[in-house]
Amino acid sequence: MLQAPPRRRGASGLRGSTTVGIGLGVLAYGAFNVHDATMKWLVAELPVWQVIFLRSATICVTLVAVGGRDLLVRAATSPMRAAMIGRGALLLGAWLLFFTASRSLPLAQLLTLYFAAPILTTLMAPPLLGERLTRARLISVLIGFAGVLVACDPLGMRLSWPALMVLGAACLWGYGVILMRRIARRESSVLQMLGQNGFFMVVTGIGAAFTWQTPQASQLLLMLVCAALGGLGQFCIFEAARHAPATVMATVEYSSLLWAFVLGYAIWGDVPTQAVWLGAALILAAGLLLVLAERRGVPPPHD
Repeated sequence: MLQAPPRRRGASGLRGSTTVGIGLGVLAYGAFNVHDATMKWLVAELPVWQVIFLRSATICVTLVAVGGRDLLVRAATSPMRAAMIGRGALLLGAWLLFFTASRSLPLAQLLTLYFAAPILTTLMAPPLLGERLTRARLISVLIGFAGVLVACDPLGMRLSWPALMVLGAACLWGYGVILMRRIARRESSVLQMLGQNGFFMVVTGIGAAFTWQTPQASQLLLMLVCAALGGLGQFCIFEAARHAPATVMATVEYSSLLWAFVLGYAIWGDVPTQAVWLGAALILAAGLLLVLAERRGVPPPHD
């Protein structure tokens, strides 16, 4: 079991306010949603292995160009390199489970089941990271999940293999957030990005070698956009983990559903139903409760 490591100050220490972490998290999930929409366009015409490989390779090349030899040396000698590789494996496994299940489940059920991840993160953070689970944090994550339930309206949900796969993906993602927070206490965001994308590049590169299709100029441009958005989202989410506890970031993750509503309307013209508006209101209320509670910084009774 993971032990809560000592907090270190300095370049890789935890600094800044929780409010900054919340803002970075919201920005990260916004970038991820646009990134995912771009990915959907690309994988409709190109193999998913190839798209992920080219995106990850682009991010890695950019990071090495900026960080130079020192970044590579740090990546090779970091005491957290095993944890970074492990987190990359967890995320890749979550993606495979999620997208495989997406072929069999309606979107409402898919999202509702997957958004069990923030609750799992909230429950795992105290024993694994030593974080304090305040009453406000627990209430906010539960209100956020209630908003997801209302917005997605998952009536008639039944337990099935695809449903179990999504729950498995949620477990992997929830534990991945715990690892991200643990790594953020020791290493920089840039190094975490290199470790994650380097792992993806190696694994997906094998699959891409067997499914390669020469992309068109327009597809290459979209891949560059996808890499830029993915890199921005990753940097923001890693930085957010350095400012805000995992129990706080669990609620912030629900903001990705709001971004999905906005993009669905802006790109595909999907008009939100009354249930969606009500669910969105609950998610916003959860976020506001969290921000106000964290800004006050007053611990609730029995904490």
